[in-house]
Amino acid sequence: MYSVVIFQLIMKIDIYLSEGCGSYHELRENFDRALADLDIKPELTFHTIYYDEAVSRNIKGSPSIWINGIDAFEGGSSPGIS
Repeated sequence: MYSVVIFQLIMKIDIYLSEGCGSYHELRENFDRALADLDIKPELTFHTIYYDEAVSRNIKGSPSIWINGIDAFEGGSSPGIS
């Protein structure tokens, strides 16, 4: 007899926002709804980030969404936030 092993991949989502970014509440609601609909329970962390740190981490906007350490919307723009 074979046994079946079911596991859930560990997902880590980091969301980087500049101090003045007004997207937090709407973004949080959208993420909470989408994750509940998909029955996904990732490690979800919101970070306030400043320009110098954004440049050093190669973050290219606010908000920026990274999934398991990869920019979900990698683009050609220069690092930094406004």
